[in-house]
Amino acid sequence: MTFRELGLCAPILSALEEQGYEHPSPIQEKAIPPALEGRDVLGCAQTGTGKTCAFATPILQRLSASPVKGRPIRALILTPTRELAIQIGENFSAYGKHLQLHHTVIFGGVGQNPQVEALKRGVDILVATPGRLMDLHDQGYISLDDLEIFVLDEADRMLDMGFIHDVRKILKWLPVQKQTMLFSATMPPEIADLVSSLLRNPTRVAVDPVSSPVEAIRQWVYPVDKANKTRLLAWLMEQKQVKNALVFTRTKHGANKVARDLVKEGISAAAIHGNKSQTARQQALADFKAGRIRCLVATDIAARGLDIEELSHVFNYNLPEVPETYVHRIGRTGRAGRGGEAIAFCDFAEQPLLRDIEKLIHRSIPKVENHPFPIEVFEAPKRDKHGRIINEEDAEARAAAREKRRARDEEQKAAAREERLARQEKEVQALQALEDQKESKSKRRRRRRKKSGEVQEAAVQAPQTAPTQEITPTRPSEPARRNSSARSERPKLVRSGHLMDTGDAMPRTDFYRPNPLDSDVIMDATARLLAPRRPVHASPAAPARPERSSEHSTRRRKKKAGPGQAPKAEHASQTAPIQKQPAPKQAAERPESNKKRRNRSGGRHEPDLESHRHQPKDSTEQPSLMKPYYLDMGR
Repeated sequence: MTFRELGLCAPILSALEEQGYEHPSPIQEKAIPPALEGRDVLGCAQTGTGKTCAFATPILQRLSASPVKGRPIRALILTPTRELAIQIGENFSAYGKHLQLHHTVIFGGVGQNPQVEALKRGVDILVATPGRLMDLHDQGYISLDDLEIFVLDEADRMLDMGFIHDVRKILKWLPVQKQTMLFSATMPPEIADLVSSLLRNPTRVAVDPVSSPVEAIRQWVYPVDKANKTRLLAWLMEQKQVKNALVFTRTKHGANKVARDLVKEGISAAAIHGNKSQTARQQALADFKAGRIRCLVATDIAARGLDIEELSHVFNYNLPEVPETYVHRIGRTGRAGRGGEAIAFCDFAEQPLLRDIEKLIHRSIPKVENHPFPIEVFEAPKRDKHGRIINEEDAEARAAAREKRRARDEEQKAAAREERLARQEKEVQALQALEDQKESKSKRRRRRRKKSGEVQEAAVQAPQTAPTQEITPTRPSEPARRNSSARSERPKLVRSGHLMDTGDAMPRTDFYRPNPLDSDVIMDATARLLAPRRPVHASPAAPARPERSSEHSTRRRKKKAGPGQAPKAEHASQTAPIQKQPAPKQAAERPESNKKRRNRSGGRHEPDLESHRHQPKDSTEQPSLMKPYYLDMGR
């Protein structure tokens, strides 16, 4: 039978011919016709039989027959691993190169921006892993409302990797009316339950017995001690002239260790596992496919779906604990009808695992004991308190993980310490810069003050350069004292000032301190303030103050007024004759008449002027007392 008889269109047939496909495989022959009709398909066949082409070609033909504007997501292929998703994307590119359909692949471990940009441009077919699909859907970049076809590839692997809960969550986002295709190499009970809830009246396609390895693969078992497995692997690589080999280990730590040991033996090798970045994984896989490295050491992430052309050998460095995994591992070779060789290493503790594998495949694997590293340790494996076998390699992996975590923590602490020291150094530099700025401002301020002080000092010292006139106090003659013009010609007293230091509060200032002898008025006022006051009410026994004659008062008023001026009366009562002292009866009534009255404006008390006029005068009302004193000093 040919692909043309299956009902495929001309563009797809042309692309298949370019890829070298001439006749369909059994799974393709039985799955493509019902898939083209739009029925649900359950495909169960061993790995390497062409399941990807069995669902990819019907999807391309159905979507190209009914194009939709806007390019919504119309087909979703869900895969367990990134490598398988990339490989399925490459197959869609090859099969649909002559069709106007767009597809993209999304997976984790890389940046999402390129994938988001591709989704925004519009895609017809989306190939995805569960984690990144859920992430982008939650962010609103993916809508599955217009989905027409859903494919779940490697369903049993989804179950092994713990994706079954994610798959059930994704199924709730899909529309009810759709075509569903499920492909798996094994059919455990959990997958059967998923099939019954997911598929509607499916077409069951079972090719060859379930979990049966390809007959074209030659299988061998080499009994060897665990310590000699790497040396036996290197010996076989050279003895059999292995062109390329895929080596499977149980742990990620073991994959790294085997790759390092092979490099030491002169064999180019690289490791690929879940702890590697997606870029490193893709680079290692690309180098292996291109022939740049001879040996690719991997964990079970490479056991499903990887299609490596002309892979000659597969080595099981450690036997898997799940027998079905052995079938998937050796299925990487002998693909598309080609031959291949699968070699397994088995130490004494792994013999129970070997028996489980032989029971699954219903055949005994031949043993090769004629090699340089025969088994010599025949000890039963150690078991824990629960009866489980203690694997020393797992303990080594945990110890290596702890060491790696400790080194990572130390690096983080060192980085945090360096960051803290750098931050402290920056703070110190900032404080030092602030102090320098303050100091520079202070220096500029001091320079300005010094400059302003010099200017003020020069201004103050300028008048002091003139010679001060020395004063010789002499008593002027009587006509000079009476003449106001002669008094104005008296020399002014000049006293040099003193420069006082006022600190930073204010600039240095020259203060002028006047001579207290410059004016007789000051001395008169001082003497009057210091003189004791007499009581307001004179005692009866006090002698009466002698009255001055009117002639004496007139002479004083003429003297104050100056020549040629009429004398002024200070009070109206001065022009009237002086009254005699009142009678005792009136004196008794004096306290009543001397009461203070409130002023209407200020509310202050004012003395009774009429009664105060007859009281004896105090020192402030008398003539100058100090003038004769300091005038006599000059004699």
